[in-house]
Parts: sequence; structure tokens; C-alpha cells
Amino acid sequence: MSSNTPNQQDILLIQEAISGDSASLEKLVKKYQDWVFNLAISFTGDRDEAADLTQEALIKMVTKLSSFRYESRFTTWLYRIVKNHFLNSQRRQAELNSLTFEAFGEGLDQAPDLPLSDHRFEVEDKILVKEAKLSCMKGMLLCLEPAQRMIYILGELFEFSDATGAEIMEISKANFRVKLHRARQQLYSFMNQKCGLVNKSNPCRCAKKTVAFIEKGFVDPVNLHFQKDTLKRIDQLLDKKIDTFQHDIHQDYQALFQEHPFLKGPETASVKSWLDSDKMKDVFDLDN
Repeated sequence: MSSNTPNQQDILLIQEAISGDSASLEKLVKKYQDWVFNLAISFTGDRDEAADLTQEALIKMVTKLSSFRYESRFTTWLYRIVKNHFLNSQRRQAELNSLTFEAFGEGLDQAPDLPLSDHRFEVEDKILVKEAKLSCMKGMLLCLEPAQRMIYILGELFEFSDATGAEIMEISKANFRVKLHRARQQLYSFMNQKCGLVNKSNPCRCAKKTVAFIEKGFVDPVNLHFQKDTLKRIDQLLDKKIDTFQHDIHQDYQALFQEHPFLKGPETASVKSWLDSDKMKDVFDLDN
């Protein structure tokens, strides 16, 4: 294998970090910080909670780094740590798992249709409408049971193969495919019944609901959650999908989720501070 492959680059950084090279350790953290953050924000639907989960998961990665056995790709090992941390965090906060498609749909139905033209915001209307759309679709993901939500994010948004997804989730490839199919069907069924983006005959339109979302606090016109520090669309950064889902309507709805912007993670100052902490220096015998 070429020494320039991503996994070989990771292995070199890992070996240097374990040997006490703080610069290599910081490079490794920065390399994957944004990816973990984007997984977290899709999993939680909340930028602040995603930032906390990202830092906690990266700290776990750093403290467990010496246990990496080079038996799988580093990314697979890392995402398994992230998956376990996210799911365990959710189990400690059962109230976050109580959202259902039925309740979410009722909430959309009850949100009044209000014209944006009657209100003045500092942000352009089209940006607020896009923020409302992203907020609503992140909310849909929260209706999936946490493990199924994780499978959907890995398989559909990050487009991991069933082999990689199964390894991360620690289940069989067949089970991963079955659970991913169920998540797809649940989301598509809901959107086909409620969302005007998928089914034009549905009355729900992002522009009509934006003011109601702002009034409820789901959209903050001052501090945008999902369009801040956008780097690129996720599908521009991912490898070509291996197993293409052939149904045209399904592809259209899948594309709606994949169009969500790839976000820059929280500022690295806090990451650097804990990398510079006495605890981390003791764990890795880091150089100055």
C-alpha cells in the first residue's frame, strides 16, 4: 500500500503521537474534528450539543489511541468510538429520544403559515427559508430511534459501505442493510405524506413555516445553526457511492439530506487547551 494513502498517513500520525509528538496528535484531532462534528449535528440536531459531543468523543479518541491495534482502518476504529459515545450519551438523556414522526407531523400541521413579507429580519429571506428547511429535516432524523439514526447517517449521508457500516455498528452486514432500509422507508414515508419538497401535493412549504419556526425558537435569524462556516456540500467530499439506490424518487429525497452543508467544527482553541493539559501530557509523554 502506498505510504500516501489516508490510512498510512493516519498510522504515521498515531505512531508519532504515541511517541510523544504533540504536533502529530493535534494534526490527527484537527483532521477528523469536522467529520465528527457533522455526524454529531445530524445526530442531535443541535449545534451546541454537537460541539460538546464532538469534544468529548475526540478526547476519548485521544485517550484510547494507544489501544488502536491496526487491525482495521483508523477511521472505522474512530467512528466506532464516536458511535458508542453518542449512543451512550443518548441513553442518559431519554427525553431526547421521545420524538416520534406522528408528534413531529402534528407539530408541523399546527405551525401557522405566516408570510415572510410581513416581517423584517436582518438576514435575507431565502437564507432564513433554507435554515428552516435544514432545521426541519434535522428534526425528522430525531424521529428515528438513536441506533437507527446513526445507521442512516453512516449509510445514507456519509455513504459508508455495508461492510464499513456494519463494522462501526458492530452488527452483521445483512442487519446493517435491513436497518438502513427501514430508516430510509420511515423517512421517505413521512416526507411523502407531509413534506412539499418530496410530494408537491403536500401543503407544507418551508417558506410558509419559517416565521413560525423563528417564533418557536427553532430558527435563530441572528445565529444560524446550519449555514454558519459552511465549507462544502457533503456529497462533494465523500467517495463515489458504491451501491446506488435506483428509485428516482428515493434518490431525490436522499439528495435533500445530502445537500445539507458540511460544517466547520467548533473552534480548535479548546481542543488545543486540553491537548496541552497536564493530563494529556502525562498520557502521551508529550514533548513541549
